[in-house]
Amino acid sequence: MNMKSLKLVSHNLGETQTIGKRLGELAQPGDLFLMSGNLGTGKTTLTQGIASGLDSPDYALSPTFVLMRELKGRLPLYHIDLYRLDKIAEISDLGLDDYLYGSGLCVIEWAEKGITVLPPEHLLIKIKYLDDNGRIFEFIPEGKRYRKLLTQLKSFSTLK
Repeated sequence: MNMKSLKLVSHNLGETQTIGKRLGELAQPGDLFLMSGNLGTGKTTLTQGIASGLDSPDYALSPTFVLMRELKGRLPLYHIDLYRLDKIAEISDLGLDDYLYGSGLCVIEWAEKGITVLPPEHLLIKIKYLDDNGRIFEFIPEGKRYRKLLTQLKSFSTLK
């Protein structure tokens, strides 16, 4: 099955974290999850769930002012935030290759700011407001690994 995308709806923070937890459980070394969405749509909340799915004892906070936080778990989680960067050159100069091509999981918030300099194979996660508490998550796989991950995510029976 070649899925072009998968949309999931979350009605609250707990459901968003559950979606993230499943993503963390499915994550493999070298995975790259790119998140795109307005302020307050749930990028960091989703990342908190991902950390939980990686059995991380650490709590994911927004790395906006430090650009990157590393969380320990089954895999290292490199939580990167491009919010404060405005130029592609700034993103290129960050020296992220060790993280992007390493043995951990990279989760990048505000990834749309650097999409042209990030690896072409990734899982793009677009997040939009449904209402005050609800969110729509659209998962767009780029590459065979991420199409497989999407099929696994779709089969997660508690998600609709």
